[in-house]
Amino acid sequence: MKTILNIIFAALGLIFHSFSQTPLAIPPVLFGNEINLNLQTGTVQFLPGAGTSTMGANGNLLGPTIILDRYQDVTMNVTNSLGEPTTIHWHGMHVAPENDGGPHTVIMPGETWSPSWNVLDWASTHWYHPHLHHMTNAHVQKGIAGMIIVRDAEEQALTLPRTYGVDDFPIVVQTKAFDINNQIIIESALDVNLMVNGTIDPFLDAPAQMVRLRLLNGSSERYYNFGFSNSLSFQMIGSDGGLLTAPLTMNRIMLAPGERAEIVVNLSALEGQTVFLRSFGSELPNAIYGAAQPGMGGGQVIPDYTSNPLNGNDFNVLQINVQAPTANPVTSISSALTTHSPWPEASANATRNLLFQPVNQGPTAIQGPFTINGAEFDMDVINYEVPFENIEVWVLTNQTPISHPFHIHDVSFYILDINGNPPPAHLQGRKDVVHVPAGNGVVRFITKFDDYFSDEHPYMYHCHMLTHEDGGMMGQFLVMPPCLLEITQEPADVITPENTTVQFSVEIGGPDQTYQWQTNLGFGFVDLSNAGQYS
Repeated sequence: MKTILNIIFAALGLIFHSFSQTPLAIPPVLFGNEINLNLQTGTVQFLPGAGTSTMGANGNLLGPTIILDRYQDVTMNVTNSLGEPTTIHWHGMHVAPENDGGPHTVIMPGETWSPSWNVLDWASTHWYHPHLHHMTNAHVQKGIAGMIIVRDAEEQALTLPRTYGVDDFPIVVQTKAFDINNQIIIESALDVNLMVNGTIDPFLDAPAQMVRLRLLNGSSERYYNFGFSNSLSFQMIGSDGGLLTAPLTMNRIMLAPGERAEIVVNLSALEGQTVFLRSFGSELPNAIYGAAQPGMGGGQVIPDYTSNPLNGNDFNVLQINVQAPTANPVTSISSALTTHSPWPEASANATRNLLFQPVNQGPTAIQGPFTINGAEFDMDVINYEVPFENIEVWVLTNQTPISHPFHIHDVSFYILDINGNPPPAHLQGRKDVVHVPAGNGVVRFITKFDDYFSDEHPYMYHCHMLTHEDGGMMGQFLVMPPCLLEITQEPADVITPENTTVQFSVEIGGPDQTYQWQTNLGFGFVDLSNAGQYS
């Protein structure tokens, strides 16, 4: 009975807000060396009737856009005023593990967490959201999420739209389900209420010139297949980790939960007209959440999935009303953006194989839970110890009936191949989320674990469908400190001008790395590839 009522209410909600529109909310910006975020509860009037209980950062819903410069020092003061524990993870950013905001870094009610770091990321679009174990989906669905924009000198030298809120817009796309009391349902396939920046049925007044949209799929489960009405093409200029080599002219871009894409659309000839950013769900292949069939076959079922009119259909995401251009419009963009130098596969020190499998077989396998290498997440189990500065190939094999967006903390990576084929051009930049196809789909990527290490604080890797993550489809790894050397001097006078032989032993670390030591004779080097004795 409750399910039937939810379906009826969802349909009524669609009918109601199909006749009303609201200006797109543009989140305020925070910048500087000290950023203050207050995580708080609130109430938002999404639908007629009762207000909806929400969570947000510095407001009732979502959070401000944080703008950072590469190489600046920043301190994030995150105060928890929710009345319950939470965390904040800086998704996509390259930070030390103790600053990463994973499930081990819990912010208790009333406490303030103040991580500090030097921004090492390239110009790129990231986001922040909670990451508390078993509660990530609940806190994101309630509303805590915000965008992070990193700028650098290379990007600033290019001809690109970059005036925030004028020709450069954050586009945070999410869907939510509401019960008959207008409260958010944390897990439901009736997520019929689509929001952009927390706005239902939004419109945006944009100038007749080049306009940059920073697309973020902030949904818990849904994939989007973005494009424009009237077959309007766009140019993709950036993916998760920053700029592509050159702009790519495209008509569609599929984004999995957690993925980002920076696109530029030319509205110069459309003044006075209206265009729509859309999701072309009818074109999504099977075994993707959002397609007509979410599994490999019709036998795989998700309760209420087929009752959701968004699944397998095309729908509007954002109405864009094209206005007069600004005083100094950007009417063309740079033809070259940046240079990428992926690590050669032959340089890899290790290969790791991650196998995705369902816990249950049969028609409910698609509902989860899911495991990685046969295990569900355990806070007390370190799955991998990665030597500092290792270059590694990770092989992701999906033996479940549904696709999974895989996300790794700490690093960006380059995709080597997908099902044995080179990645398409739009996936050849730096990534931190990758779509792993169902039905024995295989993705291989290469990355380097540099700059940060700790033998105490882990990083995470997981499916970014938040229901899957909360259900245990997650693991963790330590980036181990470099080798520590114990220089032994027995007898005490072994270091002399006549005898400069030094015995040493390796306590911890990885192979083929060189570390400096010092004696009273000056400096020398110990090469661990010839470990034993150095003269």
